[in-house]
Amino acid sequence: MRALATWACDPARSRGRLHDESARELRGPRDTFQRDRDRIIHSIAFRRLRHKTQVFVAPDGDHFRVRLTHSLEVAQIGRTIARALGLNEDLTEALCLAHDIGHPPFGHAGEEALREMLVDAGGFDHNAHTLRTLMRIECPYPRWDGLNLSWEMLEGLAKHNGPIENPSWAMAEANETFPLDLTSWASLEAQVAAVADDIAYDNHDIDDGIRAGLLSVDQIMEVPLVARGWTAARTRYPEISEARLLSELIRSQIGLMVNDLIAETRARLRSSGVETVEDVRAAGRALVGFSRALQAEERELKQFMYANLYYHERQLAAADAARHVVTGLFAAYRDAPERMPPGWFAALPESEPAHSRHIADFIAGMTDRFAISRYRELVGPIDLPEGF
Repeated sequence: MRALATWACDPARSRGRLHDESARELRGPRDTFQRDRDRIIHSIAFRRLRHKTQVFVAPDGDHFRVRLTHSLEVAQIGRTIARALGLNEDLTEALCLAHDIGHPPFGHAGEEALREMLVDAGGFDHNAHTLRTLMRIECPYPRWDGLNLSWEMLEGLAKHNGPIENPSWAMAEANETFPLDLTSWASLEAQVAAVADDIAYDNHDIDDGIRAGLLSVDQIMEVPLVARGWTAARTRYPEISEARLLSELIRSQIGLMVNDLIAETRARLRSSGVETVEDVRAAGRALVGFSRALQAEERELKQFMYANLYYHERQLAAADAARHVVTGLFAAYRDAPERMPPGWFAALPESEPAHSRHIADFIAGMTDRFAISRYRELVGPIDLPEGF
């Protein structure tokens, strides 16, 4: 068994779970974080990611990424980085697999619609909803709600993007149930999961954007980081087709980012003097990250992707339609809550804001195609842009 670095999360020293499981029959020789990972993989919420938007809403093509395939790719990148840094690979993988579970249908467009619908009930945040889903909504066990994940897993999901000074209502509720030290930094495993997410979508969205015809190779050459990688790939393989060269570019660029991240993180760990995971939480800054030069180039790539892909007119039209579906469903269930499935209707609180939040919980769990189907059944026809 590979030895962990002193700053890694050790399952033998976990702060435990909210509900004591010491009297339970343990199934198989797995440690705490391996069980966390397996509980995510076997959850309904994880399975639903296969029909939730990554970049393109309910894409027609089988080759486009969805939330599930994106999460698997993030996990692969995360494990590679964790192994190089001596971190706990199982916790890193679990965090990567679970990081998008709180996304509603249609990705950020669906999130914006739910936030608007809950404006008088505290709003909606997909990161906090990840914890709400895993701690309250997903209930496969007979004696408690939620998956009863470890403290380190929940802490990492809450804080992978940094400390939280002003938690949303859902995050505050999770923290009140199982205090997660929201104002400190998260573990290195959680920080790795956050940057692995960036590396995955920075590069794979280029691939999907070109596949969809919304980006061209000539366009992406506007980004110096990409142009440099393309030139290097063409020098190595002067005779191959553009399509195959694009795949080589994506692989090479991921490798470049991963190698830079590992080298920079090692340097930060040395200079910070951290020795334990508690030192990491008290460091006062992120210890996992790109070098200053690559960070600037990565930011430039993101700016290009927002301008040319995420805010493309076809994407904006799809987002408008998606918001219309979500707001229409919310109004339909608010006006006639008996249209919800019997179990959801029976559990519907009478008073606000719990009433509206419960309706949002139900909608947030929907896949893209189920939301579209329910809208057509409950509200009426809708014109959907190409790509649905």
